[in-house]
Amino acid sequence: MEHPLEKFAYCPICGSKHFVINNFKSKHCEDCGFTYYANPCAATAAFIVNSRNELLVVRRAKEPAKGTLDLPGGFVDMYETAEEGMSREIKEETGLEVDKIEYLFSSPNVYLYSGLGVHTIDMDYLVRVSDDCPVRAADDAAECLWIPIEDIHPEEFGLLSIRHAVERFIASQSILPDSR
Repeated sequence: MEHPLEKFAYCPICGSKHFVINNFKSKHCEDCGFTYYANPCAATAAFIVNSRNELLVVRRAKEPAKGTLDLPGGFVDMYETAEEGMSREIKEETGLEVDKIEYLFSSPNVYLYSGLGVHTIDMDYLVRVSDDCPVRAADDAAECLWIPIEDIHPEEFGLLSIRHAVERFIASQSILPDSR
């Protein structure tokens, strides 16, 4: 696998061409001594569930995996908490304003963006909403769909990391007491 910083040839501090791989997660400038670490970006996804045990999914409007199912979510912005980023992404993609989100689990991921593999740490959250909350697709979402959890097919989710999260979520639902 290509080093995450392979495409970065020059030191961002002094511009030197002597910006070399230091270890598996960093590059080091042999001229000015600067070391840059390629730490993962924070990303979120929401399992939005109503009391009818339906999951809100979106259809991707953009590449990668345009046209496939996805969960509302995206990258956390600078100066945001993961929870603030999650709430913002939910509002941008579905129109829902949520207050309470519950952390579920995280997974490492590599997200292809403009031909570059961006290492992320995907944080997945549970959001419970009322049955009558209005949703509308916007931003990165072409469509919003309520699907009964028992009818969810992980292979319909185009992003591998989301597919794995959906599998993990469904498996956790089978061991939880019925919340209806």
